[in-house]
Amino acid sequence: MNSITDTSTSNPVRFAVVGCGILAQSIHIPNIVASDQCQLAMCCDTDENILRECREKFQAKHTTRDFLEAVNHPEVDAIVLATTEHFRVPVIEAAAKAGKAVYTEKPVAATWADACRIQELVTESGIPFCVGHNRRCSPAMVEAQRIFSEHMRHPQPCPWRFNREGDRRIDLGEADGVAGMSIRINDDWYSWKAVHMRGQNAEIGLLLSEITHFADIACWFLEAEPVDVMTMSTSILQQQVSIRFSGGQLASIVDIANGTFGYPKELYEAMGQGAAVVVDHMVEIRTAGIAGAPLHKTYPLAADRHPQVGVEGGLPGWLKKKAAACEEAAETGDVLRQFGPEPDKGHRRMLAEFVREIRGERGPVSPVSDAMRATKICFAAVKSFREKRIVRVDEIK
Repeated sequence: MNSITDTSTSNPVRFAVVGCGILAQSIHIPNIVASDQCQLAMCCDTDENILRECREKFQAKHTTRDFLEAVNHPEVDAIVLATTEHFRVPVIEAAAKAGKAVYTEKPVAATWADACRIQELVTESGIPFCVGHNRRCSPAMVEAQRIFSEHMRHPQPCPWRFNREGDRRIDLGEADGVAGMSIRINDDWYSWKAVHMRGQNAEIGLLLSEITHFADIACWFLEAEPVDVMTMSTSILQQQVSIRFSGGQLASIVDIANGTFGYPKELYEAMGQGAAVVVDHMVEIRTAGIAGAPLHKTYPLAADRHPQVGVEGGLPGWLKKKAAACEEAAETGDVLRQFGPEPDKGHRRMLAEFVREIRGERGPVSPVSDAMRATKICFAAVKSFREKRIVRVDEIK
């Protein structure tokens, strides 16, 4: 690899951001600028107006419209790739050749062939590589996954469980205690970019670009390999993806895009071995049936313009803060002000952990193998949607 191997905490990792649109300017670039472990060395985009914004807003040291210049610049150690999924392979290929680390947004690629090529490039080059399944680094998700995993591995009998039949209870064998998971996404399609309604997306909706997040979470929580996938859809605005896993686990992902941002976006419910762990919008977790686990725990927000409102925190506090933000948006005519109370989805922590990965202080944060698994589920979901049948994951080749 290049000189990044010499990086220490006193020498920030120098990032080039390739693709500097709304996502990069609202998440990745601010996180790089705010970290004393990172430095914004270069911004790369095909739009000169966007590059001007990067210079004015973030004081980008260098800007370019040429991704090869960004990747190969001697003052660049690592890449944040925030382009559309249709333009991943050339950048990652150049980074692999230069021996530079890559953090890429999800999904990994727009086609399975491109995804396989990316995995090949990463594996052969050995570069640090992280896929932006950022919820793996959300404080609420991290703790919930740990609690659920420990319970499933070492379940303790619940003393108040209603065991109606006692010793006469029917023996269900391996089916007894198997985990399952429900994931609900509340979205509002009025917020979507035009690209979400064009090309392949006009047919399959967000089965690839968004469901990859939740397929990854299901695999991470259930700690099992996917076997079958089935998609039920009435339009690109309402889709349900069901996944069966090797150990008999089931996960159901329901994505409704006719919802509202006035209500929490995500609800995760994992159940197994007579217990449940619930994550509500990454602002609180609730548990039941697990000795020693917190019954209820709240988490601070990543952004909060109304600290005096909803001081109780958690979901009730978030709802009050959201109502205040929505009222402010209506009064000012600035609809973006509704996004004041934002949960910690793990973006900043994922960047920090990726820096540690680059420095050799930890293993992969979100490895390419896990991203490929989630991507394969998504392509199986697309195939199921098109062919209206259950699709085996190993059909995706």
